[in-house]
Amino acid sequence: MLVLLPPSEGKASSGRGASLKPESLSLPGLAAAREAVLAELVELCAGDEEKARGVLGLSEGLRGEVAKNAALRTAGTRPAGEIYTGVLYDALGLASLDAAAKRRAARSLLVFSGLWGAVRVTDRIPSYRCSMGVKLPGLGPLGAHWRGPMAEVLPEVAGRGLVLDLRSAAYAAAWQPKGEVASRTATVRVLHAPTRKVVSHFNKATKGRMVRSLLSAGIAPAGPGELVEALRELGYEVEAQSPAKAGRAWALDVLVTEVH
Repeated sequence: MLVLLPPSEGKASSGRGASLKPESLSLPGLAAAREAVLAELVELCAGDEEKARGVLGLSEGLRGEVAKNAALRTAGTRPAGEIYTGVLYDALGLASLDAAAKRRAARSLLVFSGLWGAVRVTDRIPSYRCSMGVKLPGLGPLGAHWRGPMAEVLPEVAGRGLVLDLRSAAYAAAWQPKGEVASRTATVRVLHAPTRKVVSHFNKATKGRMVRSLLSAGIAPAGPGELVEALRELGYEVEAQSPAKAGRAWALDVLVTEVH
C-alpha cells in the first residue's frame, strides 16, 4: 500500500540535526528537479525580501519564512514526519505509533511537496515554506515542473498494490495515476453525513485517523475493494464508487456525523 499525503502549511522548526544531504532523500529520480527548485528558492529568498514574499504568497506576519528559505542548505534537519504538523499529522500521530506501525509508515507514506516533489516520512529535511501553488520566476508553476519527473518515478514507487490518494487538489496536480496504476487507486473525500458537505478541518483529521487505523491494525489492502472492506471493519462508514471507465481511480466517501 502506498499512501499519498499533502504536506502541511505549518511546520516544526528544523532542529539541530545535520544539514540537508539531498542525495540521501528517497526517490533519487527526482534529484535534478529538486535541485532546480531548491537553487531558485534559495536565490530568490536571499535577494529581495519583498519580491520573495510576493512570489511565495506570504503575509507580513510570515516574513521570517523568507530568511528560513534562504538558509535551507545549512539549516538543521529532522525526519519529514516530524517537520510536517497540522490537523492531519496531529491525528495521524506518527510519534505515538508502536514500532511495527512506524515501520509500516516508513514504507507506505509519501508526502508531496512543492520543494521536494515527494518524500518519505523518514527523509531528513529542513523546515521550509514553498507550496505546490507557487510560481517561481524561472521555473514557473511548480505543479507543472513536477509532472514530468513524477510521471517517470511514481509508477515504479506505486508497485503493484493499492494507492490511497489523500492529497489536496494542488498536490494531486503534480501526479495523476494513469492506466493500470489508476485502476488500483482510491481517492477519498470526508463528508459531514447530515449535510453531505466537505469541511476542511474534520476532513483532514478524519484522513489522519484513518491512516493511523490502517497502520496500527497492520492492514495493507491489495486494492480499493479490499480497502472499503477494511475501513468498514475498522468502524468507518464508507460509500464507494468504482470507476466507470478503465484507467480511472475509485472514489470513496467517508461519512462523519460529528464535526471534530
